[in-house]
Amino acid sequence: MPITNTPKRAEIVDAEPVSRTLAAAFDDDPMTRWFFPDDATRPASLIRYFTTLFTRQYGLHGVCERTDAAASFWVSPEGRDKAVPDAETIAELTDILGERAPLFRDAVELAAKHSPTEPHWYLAVIGADPAAQGRGHGSALLRSGLAKADAAGLPVYLESSKPANIPVYEHFGFTVLGEVELPGGGPVLWAMRRAPRPDTGA
Repeated sequence: MPITNTPKRAEIVDAEPVSRTLAAAFDDDPMTRWFFPDDATRPASLIRYFTTLFTRQYGLHGVCERTDAAASFWVSPEGRDKAVPDAETIAELTDILGERAPLFRDAVELAAKHSPTEPHWYLAVIGADPAAQGRGHGSALLRSGLAKADAAGLPVYLESSKPANIPVYEHFGFTVLGEVELPGGGPVLWAMRRAPRPDTGA
């Protein structure tokens, strides 16, 4: 049975496949490799990490979608204040990250300082399983979220930590606003913005 790349809402009960998909998608990402440097433990740690983000944060207060091989977490202007992790979520993430937790905290605080003040949609996470690469899963989710932002007449922001993804986002209308170097010798984040479009063709 072929896997479909048609976007559908991601429910909390989908936490296991969503987290496994994102763990595979981000295994070679410079930022997640910075936070989880051990090759042997990274896959399991990433599954726990994305499960926590999804079940305690974005799955409750964001707009989460999935295909059979990809997932995306978006935050609308209305959900921005609620999508901030609470104390229990922070404690859980700290346990998952272990000794790398201070680096993660510093990175989150630094990124928050560059957060735009204008009303916008925020693309927090998007990733497709490398095994299904080239089958349009990530693009389908990206178009779906951009259509929602366009319908509201709002821009979209994201931070990319993978240089290879920048041309992909530029293809969908994003432009680079600047670079943010993570503290402690971490990788670079590229802050990107996409202006709203009158049509929703992305």
